[in-house]
Amino acid sequence: MTLLASRIASLGTENAFKLGDDITRVLARGVDVVRLNLGEPDFDSAPHINEEAIAQIRAGNSHYNDPQGIRSLRDAIAHHVSSTRGIPVDPAQVVVTPGGKPPIGFTMQAYVNPGDEVIYPSPGFPIYESWVTYVGARPVPLPLREDTGFTFTPDDLRQRITPRTKVIVLCSPSNPTGGVLTQEELSGIAAVIVECAQPDVRVYSDEIYEHILFDGAEHHSIAAEQGGRMREKTIIASGHSKGFAMTGWRLGYAVLPTVEEAAVFRQLNINSISCVPAFIQEAGRVALESPASLPVIEHMVSAFQGRRDWVVAALNRIPGVRCQNPKGAFYVFPNVAGICDQLGILAAHAALPEAARARTSPASMLQMFLLYRYGVATLDRNSFGKIGAEGQHFLRLSIAASIERLKDGVSRITQASTDRTGFATFMREEKLWT
Repeated sequence: MTLLASRIASLGTENAFKLGDDITRVLARGVDVVRLNLGEPDFDSAPHINEEAIAQIRAGNSHYNDPQGIRSLRDAIAHHVSSTRGIPVDPAQVVVTPGGKPPIGFTMQAYVNPGDEVIYPSPGFPIYESWVTYVGARPVPLPLREDTGFTFTPDDLRQRITPRTKVIVLCSPSNPTGGVLTQEELSGIAAVIVECAQPDVRVYSDEIYEHILFDGAEHHSIAAEQGGRMREKTIIASGHSKGFAMTGWRLGYAVLPTVEEAAVFRQLNINSISCVPAFIQEAGRVALESPASLPVIEHMVSAFQGRRDWVVAALNRIPGVRCQNPKGAFYVFPNVAGICDQLGILAAHAALPEAARARTSPASMLQMFLLYRYGVATLDRNSFGKIGAEGQHFLRLSIAASIERLKDGVSRITQASTDRTGFATFMREEKLWT
């Protein structure tokens, strides 16, 4: 017998956190690190939200509560989703979770059997692929193409749907690309799902970045398409981490197609976390209901948009970099194939022993060179779905950092982009892939 269950080998990770060990080593060398790796707003949660949590704790609201979520928050979520998506939502369809991640795992556990197929965006949030492989399903990456603004066409989806397709994952605005699906695109995607997928297919619509859109864009959900028919197939997942800058509060939710399916998610909550603390939920209710929230969100989004405008232009001035203009979220996802070529990274990767070559990629090697030699923490393309990512050379930079730190980080990347000798020395000295 082996110590660990075999399924553990199929469980992936989120490199935004895993990179912390490397950052710690670099900091120990006395290097100042510009951290552009974590997807966390560099804003604090708003005072009116904080004060509600403090008041609730002082009032003793710190006990067990309904595993599905307290009714006041579920009412607020139902009203928010109904009014912003134009669909009816019963609070009994809402399940509150500790952050936005649990609904991903709950969906895979509740609907997907070994051998079923799950379609998910690639590049995309890595936990999608992690859970697909963990439950023994067949992963079906849906490529997001740079030349189309990191979206996909209805025909791209049509080609991947089979009778075994059980869940289709969408994410808009997208992590890591910042791509946004328009209402017209969602309409075409919904038509393909209704036409080609099995009647019991479920769409997992990750809308956690719903508040963070640029250039006046509005958020649209596939749940509102097909005259309500998509509402019957769609799990809407969102939460407070991004739009309300409440990452550490751990507050998310899922809106299920039926009350019966919500009861399953409630049962999964009972078996894993019991319940989300009531004082956090009441603060989350205030975040959704208070008129003081909107100007706070608008201020944050305006700051992100200003940073995006500067960073995209600055990156595109670096020889060897090509960067799209994201429409939402707070990331940029530049193509760094040119840098990989001019630094000799492509050749260095090809020269690695086969086992080492399989563990990394040219973008991964650039990522580590930037961190260990120039003190800039980024994430590589493989951090956002490794299956089918061969030959794609991208980095994700979070713009959830001050403009001063962003300017420092981009300046360091510019210097590194021509340091061919420095990369060769890095490969000899660090031996990260030997």
